[in-house]
Amino acid sequence: MKHLKTDFFNFVGAIILLFSTVHSHAADWLFKNGESKYQIVVAAEASNSEKTAAKELQKYLEQMSDAKLPLVAVPEKGKPCIYVGYNERVATLTGARKPRTNDENFTYRTIGHDLLIWGGPQRGTMYGVFSFLENEMGIHWFTPSCTLVPKYNSWKLRKLNHQESPFLGYRYSNYYVANDAKWSAHTYENMKWSPRINEYGNIEAYWGAHTMGEFVPTREFFAEHPEYFCLRDGKRYGGYGQLCLSNPEVLELCKTRLMNFMRRNPTYRIYSLSQNDNFLFCQCEKCKAIEDQYGGHSGIIVWFVNQVADTVKQEFPDKFVGTFAYQYSRRPPTNIKPRENVVIRLCSIECCFAHPLDAGCPQNEAFMSDLKGWAELAPHLFIWDYIVDYAQYIAPWPNFQVLGPNIKVFGKNKAIGIFEEAQYQSAGAEFDEMKAWTVNQLLWNPDQDIDSLVNIFVKGYYGKAAPYIKEYYDLCQSLVKPDIHYGIYIRENHEIYSDAFIEKAFAILDKAKAAAETEWTREQVDRVRMQPLYLHCMRHKAASLTDGTWNELKELMLKHKAMHREGRNQAEFFRQFEAEARQ
Repeated sequence: MKHLKTDFFNFVGAIILLFSTVHSHAADWLFKNGESKYQIVVAAEASNSEKTAAKELQKYLEQMSDAKLPLVAVPEKGKPCIYVGYNERVATLTGARKPRTNDENFTYRTIGHDLLIWGGPQRGTMYGVFSFLENEMGIHWFTPSCTLVPKYNSWKLRKLNHQESPFLGYRYSNYYVANDAKWSAHTYENMKWSPRINEYGNIEAYWGAHTMGEFVPTREFFAEHPEYFCLRDGKRYGGYGQLCLSNPEVLELCKTRLMNFMRRNPTYRIYSLSQNDNFLFCQCEKCKAIEDQYGGHSGIIVWFVNQVADTVKQEFPDKFVGTFAYQYSRRPPTNIKPRENVVIRLCSIECCFAHPLDAGCPQNEAFMSDLKGWAELAPHLFIWDYIVDYAQYIAPWPNFQVLGPNIKVFGKNKAIGIFEEAQYQSAGAEFDEMKAWTVNQLLWNPDQDIDSLVNIFVKGYYGKAAPYIKEYYDLCQSLVKPDIHYGIYIRENHEIYSDAFIEKAFAILDKAKAAAETEWTREQVDRVRMQPLYLHCMRHKAASLTDGTWNELKELMLKHKAMHREGRNQAEFFRQFEAEARQ
């Protein structure tokens, strides 16, 4: 195997496998010795994403085999075909009904000499093509700039009848290293912060978070209308707090301004009307009375949002209003239900991420109770989950073992979608490339084995350094113990870390760098090395100034534009660290 450096077109000829593959029960040679009898058939009236998928199928097959299959709208008689998209031929051969436009289910199937790939025209067929290339041919789109493309001398097309359906309707994360529409399509991601019209079936979007303060900002209204804002300890608060939701004028402002925003930005699927990011809820008597009537803080929020949603439905019957069940509003209300066009966005910020949510961890019992309560109450439940350590992006934070189980728990409790909040501000986070790819795979199908996914990524991405990267990964996972708990704000002196762990990590990653056969691979090993470097420097600040580790970490952070935590830029971190280290 040979690991090759990326080119400038977001393609990496990652691994070249020069061998012939023979499958039992084969139908035909798909290609052999750089030639193929097959043609790729995509109808002239096919959707944009189906045409894109057909072109990429042609391109990747050529890269693997040196055989360029012709793209045709009408097949030449007597030649075997790969049909891309639902058409009369698919209907005749399979009896399958025409899929709905937005149906993301897909099938790829051999009948006679032909291969048929079809699904919904928006993204289903496209996912079918990409799944065929991934499952059958071994292509993997690891990052926006690294694709594993095996090379074969010949390939026999075996009998196939494969169907898949997405586990969830909406799937996305926001890793900085993976903010790319093309990569999203290849990893089954279908939602982002902003909608995108593109050749891959488009990206849907959930707009906004903590938006109530945007619709009724203190800078605009507090001077003349302090009664619009929360009452705290007997005074109206003019800082960043919550709104007074019992005030009818606040309700009318939110209705008007949300509707105006929707008219200006009509392409989102869900629009947020949600609490600000603080605990300063209103303590006035009217708000308290509504909370008492509906079971607490979430009750008044649902009561308020329902009224806005009723207005929205009159003009936008196909749109949704989203609001948070977050921190002080996480517990479900009583005596009230969200409207059918309201989406409840439940956040897992307080959870323990060392253990799966349903594994009996005492720190997750309250969240599980709230999740089940919302699942019974809400017509649409959307999860906001967390998959990085926000106090130290770079440090090892082993949570791979909870990703699949937690996604399954959310899905079993009627979640229509999951947003995995990640390191969205810069590159250089702990295993960010691998976690971004892995979590998207699991959002599509959480039954996949996490060790198998990690092995695929590590072997394909790190080349000859892979055994040592896997050894380091296993070392990190060994930090997880039944009696150890951690959330998303742990620091370098947490009990999971030790100097002995750091020493072992350095020894393993030194071997990884020595084994790396290209400069590109050595750079990727260095990105991993930042993890124990960061821990060592933070635990031994003064020593790191003299032993060379601080300079090494600083250079790597500058090179990869890495931020160490949310909301803190590099220069500020460097100045503060060096000042503290010299004290």
